[in-house]
This record gives sequence, structure tokens and C-alpha cells, in this order.
Amino acid sequence: VQLQASGGGLVQAGGSLRLSCAASGRTFSSYAIGWFRQAPGKEREFVAAISRSGNSAYYADSVKGRFTITRDNAKNTVYLQMNSLKPEDTAVYYCAQGQDPYWTSRILYWGQGTQVTVSS
Repeated sequence: VQLQASGGGLVQAGGSLRLSCAASGRTFSSYAIGWFRQAPGKEREFVAAISRSGNSAYYADSVKGRFTITRDNAKNTVYLQMNSLKPEDTAVYYCAQGQDPYWTSRILYWGQGTQVTVSS
């Protein structure tokens, strides 16, 4: 399985971006997918995750109410809609495939990251 994150860029505070995580392989729809981010000098942190079916979503408190995670299993793609962006959201964003149908924080595969920069 290969995961490719895209959609990052430079945006002003208050703006929006939509990240995509495209996966190869036939097992994509069997597992939960998560988004993480890592800012310079900081540890990688959890942002959001979605269950196999898309019926359950999980968010870090710092993004709750601003970010929305969805998935389209027919396209092997997970999206992260990011609204009301803040400078502290600046980071490299990574998607990851979990080991279970529901999010358990156990990661099977990591994707390449995409840079998100929010200017004040």
C-alpha cells in the first residue's frame, strides 16, 4: 500500500484548504485512516481519523469544529477539509493507514507529507 498526501499550500489565517490522501491497493477500504501533522521542532501529533465505513470520525481537540475528515472508498481517497485555519496549524501533514477498521492509533503504513503554511 502506498499513501500519497496532497493539497497543501500557503493560505492566510482564516482561510481553508482541503487535503487528499490517495491510496493504492485493494485493502484501503478495510481500514481506518488518520491524519497527523508535525510542526518544526515539535513531535508528530494526531489530527483526525476516520473509520473504515466513514461512519465514525475522531478529532484532536485543537481542530474540532474546524476540520472535517471524510472518505470516498470508491476512489481510495480520504479528505481533510480544513477551515478557519490558524498560524499554529502550520505543519507537514501526513496520512496513515491504521491496522483496524476503527481507529486504534496502531499504524500500518505512513504516507508522504504535504506542507501547510498559514500566514498571519
